Amino acid sequence: MASLFKKKTVDDIIKEQTKELRGTQRQITRDRAALEKQEKQMEMEIKKMAKTGNREACKILAKQLVQLRKQKNRTYAVSSKVTSMSTQTKVMNSQMKMAGAMSTTAKTMQAVNKKMDPKKTLQTMQDFQKENLKMDLTEDMINDTLDEIFDESGDEEECQDIMNQVLDEIGIEISGKMVKAPSAGKSLPSASKAKAATISDEEIERQLKALGVD
Repeated sequence: MASLFKKKTVDDIIKEQTKELRGTQRQITRDRAALEKQEKQMEMEIKKMAKTGNREACKILAKQLVQLRKQKNRTYAVSSKVTSMSTQTKVMNSQMKMAGAMSTTAKTMQAVNKKMDPKKTLQTMQDFQKENLKMDLTEDMINDTLDEIFDESGDEEECQDIMNQVLDEIGIEISGKMVKAPSAGKSLPSASKAKAATISDEEIERQLKALGVD
């Protein structure tokens, strides 16, 4: 019972009107089909009367055929108007839905604008930008520190490799020199022979006088 007294919305009215227009269009199509059938029957009847030589009957039927064809042409005009009305109804329905959507969007925007404080929003954006900058700086510092650590580690390893290479080269060179150098027993003179060869008689006498030995 409640549905009987329920107030129809604009959307309901448009749906009913669209339904009625579709029904009207179908009825026009059926009427045109019936007129075309009558037209064919009347043409056959005129040909039949013409064969029998009944001129009066042919004239009467010809007038009826003209009126029938006019009526059939009117169905095309009416059908065109119904189609136009249906199109206008669809356009109007679309415009109303668009207007409703715009109204809802406007209300939503008003609600958002009321709750949104421009100063707080600006402060939030500035805080975010500041913290983001801090994060970038921290990340750069960490990356620089890690790069230095890895670079130092690489430098130490490189220095150690160079030192090992130099020591190896020096060791090889010393070994070469040791191989080429003469042995002490074969080439070098003994200490006593060297001293005897180098100290003269005058030196011996001077040293004895210094000791008080005549």
